[in-house]
Amino acid sequence: MQEQVSDRLVGTLVDNRYAVRSKLARGGMSTVYLATDLRLERDVALKVLHPHLATDETFLDRLGREAKAAAKLSHAHVVGVLDQGNDGQTAYLVMEHIKGHTLRDVIRSKGALPPRLALALIDPVVQGLGAAHAAGLIHRDVKPENVLIADDGRIKIGDFGLARAVTTSTSTGTLIGTVGYLSPELVLGKQADTRSDIYSVGIMLYEMLTGQQPYDGEVPIQVAYKHVNETVGPPSALVPGLATEVDELVQWCTANDPENRPVDGNALLQELRHIRTNLTDAELDLIAPAAAPGGQQNPTEIIARTNNPTAVMSSFSRPQPQQSPQAPHALYPPDADYRPGEQYRPELQYRPQTQYGPDDQDAAPAAVPLSKRAQRRLDKEDEKARSRAAATPVRSLREGNPRRRGVLWVVVLVIIALLATGAGWFFGMGPGSPATIPAVANKSVAQAQQLLSEAGFQSRTNDVFDDAVPSGLVVGSDPTAGTETRKFQPVSLFVSKGPQLFELPKLTGGTLNDAKNALNKAGMALGAVTEQFDDAVAVGVVLAQDPAAAAPARHGTPVNLLVSKGPQPIPVPSVVGLEENAAVDAIEAAGLKADVTKDEVNDPKVPKGSVAVQSPATGTLTKGGTVTLTISDGPKLVDVPSFIGKQAKEAEEALRALGFEVRVHNILGGFFGTVRDQDPVKKKVPEGSVVTLTVV
Repeated sequence: MQEQVSDRLVGTLVDNRYAVRSKLARGGMSTVYLATDLRLERDVALKVLHPHLATDETFLDRLGREAKAAAKLSHAHVVGVLDQGNDGQTAYLVMEHIKGHTLRDVIRSKGALPPRLALALIDPVVQGLGAAHAAGLIHRDVKPENVLIADDGRIKIGDFGLARAVTTSTSTGTLIGTVGYLSPELVLGKQADTRSDIYSVGIMLYEMLTGQQPYDGEVPIQVAYKHVNETVGPPSALVPGLATEVDELVQWCTANDPENRPVDGNALLQELRHIRTNLTDAELDLIAPAAAPGGQQNPTEIIARTNNPTAVMSSFSRPQPQQSPQAPHALYPPDADYRPGEQYRPELQYRPQTQYGPDDQDAAPAAVPLSKRAQRRLDKEDEKARSRAAATPVRSLREGNPRRRGVLWVVVLVIIALLATGAGWFFGMGPGSPATIPAVANKSVAQAQQLLSEAGFQSRTNDVFDDAVPSGLVVGSDPTAGTETRKFQPVSLFVSKGPQLFELPKLTGGTLNDAKNALNKAGMALGAVTEQFDDAVAVGVVLAQDPAAAAPARHGTPVNLLVSKGPQPIPVPSVVGLEENAAVDAIEAAGLKADVTKDEVNDPKVPKGSVAVQSPATGTLTKGGTVTLTISDGPKLVDVPSFIGKQAKEAEEALRALGFEVRVHNILGGFFGTVRDQDPVKKKVPEGSVVTLTVV
């Protein structure tokens, strides 16, 4: 059944700028539309919060934090966030529109991918995550649906809807993410960091290599249970012949303990590229056995958060009511945590774990396949354990007496009591006691450190970009203000470096359309466009820009442009009838050029030496345009024949045909109609002269 495409926003204008053209997708918290930015004349993806959440200040605050956090990140493999705002009851986020398809479409159509293609597709994803991790962002919802492949081949990771700037995090009691790719620590309600994204990348790489996810279940909680209680096996179990290095890479990323994963995207990228360059062509081009294409969609799931693994198992084991699992597309994440400065630990540490199904808690443990690197590590640890056991006596050579044993027990009990007292002090009043993180935002580093010290905490600083907080002031802390934690836990202070600035492109010398494209590419906005006449520059060429080229500016900064209207038009003055020199002076004074022709014309109305004709006579010319002048030679001289003795009517017609003006003077009423006298007669006179006839 075809989806109904009608929507109340389609065909409307959001915030007097974004023309909504069609609906692209709908999730649990938002709908994504294809829109046109009328100011910059480009297509964008407009993510609109659902109406029932648009009035929720908590969600609106998250939307604002998401936009600020993601907008700081500018990377070739990350979908850019361009704008955010509210238009009445419409809360929206504007993102770069990528025309193409997703990695899910590739897996659905091809199934298992050869290692060469899988590693090539995952490389830009890891590179984009590495840039996000370096900027203090965690994605939290890495999955094939969020990997966008443009028609021109560009690969970008999108929808940082679950990403959170470490400077503005808070904790919630809800777990939001896609359950098939969710890390164990997120399922258990623990703090997330960059290694949580690495786990999701490992699951995604497993699916690309095998055509299926490592875990499945009838309901999301079953899959979540397996993430916590099982270990991802090597993909070679489903794809025989797969290189050992690829198995180890997947299992390194999907280790249950975050300490055994790559520390962040950049650490993983180095190992990924090392493996790609060291595998043979045969290993890279290995064709997997026929596998079912990965056609299932992976909606973002919302699961109640718990710190108790037993609760996860109990939730799984109890009979569940027959209902559809809640699976909205979560734009607004619970706040996750970032731990900057973690030690990079590339070693692999895998141990067999007992696997139980929901109805066979008494079943025998099942060994999980280990990689060669992990097996070598276990062998070394077993050898050390055997050495320690061999050096430890199993039986005392002297049994001792009962009194001595009694004294020994007293000493042991005293030591235990002292330890218990010390532990009570440590966790009750000492460094292990709980305390609340004070508010340190918008304070100087010294003030923030003093507040933390007074509360019993040790702190460390990390520099971050922030558009709202002035440079040198504290943006926030991790854990955030109001969080209760143990005093021995270190607190990270995030100090603002001010807004991240980018150089403005040079726009002068190009056309207005070129300037718009350059601003769009640089992520800047088009400001006011002013036009000005310029005799030397063609119409539509940019004369100046403000701010100037190479000036540092934030993304979205409007740039004002001064554009040429071409040479200024000059009205052509009328000089017909003016003496030649006066006419030339008048034309040159207007900024034009006078061209006097050699040929003169007779004109009965224009004196000799004056302008009889000009071309053009009216209209406008640009500066330096030419006006052609023709000078009058005065009236033409015509012979006046004699009509004396002839009839007046005949004489009058003949004279008018020669161009004369005729006046008739009748004597005695002109009874006979005969010309008795004529003036002038038989001489040359100017054309148009008056000839007087006396008629009797």
